[in-house]
Amino acid sequence: MRAPSEAELCAEFGVSRGPVRQAMASLRTDGLLVGGQGSRPLVRRNVPEHSATVLGSFTAWADGQGHRPGQRTLLQSRHPADAELAGRLDIAAGEPVLTIVRVRTLDDEPALIERMSFVWEVGQTLMEFDPDSGSINRFMIDHGVDLYSSDHLLDAVAAGPEDADALGVDEGSPLLRVRRRTQDSVGRIIESAEDRYLPGHCSISITNRLTAASGRQGTMRLA
Repeated sequence: MRAPSEAELCAEFGVSRGPVRQAMASLRTDGLLVGGQGSRPLVRRNVPEHSATVLGSFTAWADGQGHRPGQRTLLQSRHPADAELAGRLDIAAGEPVLTIVRVRTLDDEPALIERMSFVWEVGQTLMEFDPDSGSINRFMIDHGVDLYSSDHLLDAVAAGPEDADALGVDEGSPLLRVRRRTQDSVGRIIESAEDRYLPGHCSISITNRLTAASGRQGTMRLA
């Protein structure tokens, strides 16, 4: 949507061009207005903010933001783990795992592609789940799966052929990648996942707190 012109804003609010230009400059700084060289600037839609504390629950986050989450399943497969996946799950190569690949949507628009692999103890429970029906996390919690903690690693990657086809973008387009490993309460890895987000659909917020008084420290790693 195009923003009103300076003249229209001056007339509507009864002010001079100076305050209008200052206000529009502030909106540009905040990323709410884009373009405008030689034409009216465009109003950028709000980009939903995704807290790092809920990166494992897309459905809960989307609901909390007032958006309508959706999904389209591309794969639900029991298969033997190759050496790379076995290493991520801390199991022996060849052990059975369950892999689910889905496109997640916000208000019917593709937002990310998620790839999740589970150790078979969890995977066999998920074989009873229809991935097109909603939240995998909610299903696991409702069925007593011990979800205790998860570690996340964020970086940027280029869209591969499967990403591009699923998300409707050109191959090589930039995507935000979030890699996740989930542990149970005794520290066993039960899930290895990778989500790839389209830009403009999500921003990540991270809050750091100093905990020197308790003797704990937080670290941040860029990869």
